[in-house]
Amino acid sequence: MRILVPDAQFPGAPDVERIPLAEAEFLVHRTADPLKIPDAVWARADGVLVWHEMTIDRAVAAKLSRARIVVRHGVGFDNIDLAACAERGIAVCNVPDYGTEEVANHAIAMTLSLRRGLPTYGEMISIDPVNGWRWQAAPLVKRLTGQAFAIVGMGRIGRAAAARAKAFGFDVAYFDPYVRADDPETVSYLRFENLYDMLGEADIVSLHCPLTRETHGLIGEGALSRFKKGALLVNTARGAVVDTTALLKAIETGQVGGAALDVLPQEPPDPDDPLVAAYRLPPSWLAGRLILSPHAAFYSPESWHDLRYKAAETMAMFLKENRLRNCVNRNLFPDGILPDNEKT
Repeated sequence: MRILVPDAQFPGAPDVERIPLAEAEFLVHRTADPLKIPDAVWARADGVLVWHEMTIDRAVAAKLSRARIVVRHGVGFDNIDLAACAERGIAVCNVPDYGTEEVANHAIAMTLSLRRGLPTYGEMISIDPVNGWRWQAAPLVKRLTGQAFAIVGMGRIGRAAAARAKAFGFDVAYFDPYVRADDPETVSYLRFENLYDMLGEADIVSLHCPLTRETHGLIGEGALSRFKKGALLVNTARGAVVDTTALLKAIETGQVGGAALDVLPQEPPDPDDPLVAAYRLPPSWLAGRLILSPHAAFYSPESWHDLRYKAAETMAMFLKENRLRNCVNRNLFPDGILPDNEKT
């Protein structure tokens, strides 16, 4: 078996990937440009382990003359043309369960940091330990109990975030049109059928939805205008779900109290992007109202290992045993083409 890794994010050799794929030959590249990988390499691959930098579009899928499977290192798969792969008989799978705990914890940690004033206190004391010793300086501090913690996207991570928010005393609500109203894991939370209705009631809005045509720019000027005045936005999902220019304006006018973003539409960001530029001003008027982290919500040493191992294990199960799990383009194949024994 030849396994192509076009945009490897790990340093050194694919040692973790070799645990379930010991007999495979790995073709490791570190590029986001498919043209920098010879067509012959694409054509030789029996499977592709792709990260987030390489786009597998229709032109790239056409190069995969042998491949039967593409596995995305991660939850999101917006960089892969699912239909183009299905047309060529290529199953696309993701790894949805490697960092659930980490992302949910990160969302709650960001919420708590803003609601407890930690960025403000830390910055003020570091600048002036005497005059900065002011507990009343943080702009967003509030008691957590009874605040409405609203989740957009009630999948694995959304549910994990909901459980944590409830433990802190939040009243948890959610919007997700793809979750059944009688789902036993969500019936204890307040369900909204309309996103804008929920935004008008929420004190914190936490995003846990995938990036799709439906969710691209979901939190834009229109949605932000429906926010309860002074509410917080937390995004550990995908950067392009939020229009950051509109968000900056909403914070500036006071419509939105503050935001914590682990993801941005462009990563790494352009330093001259209006939101990033305002965040970098010394001192910034956004101090205490905005937290940025470098798409790190998923990360711990343990989740990093799990991500790499589970992606390779999914590949091995299919190529060696014809067992398929976490296939995200199954519905695009004609009946009977893919194995029915999906393992979740």
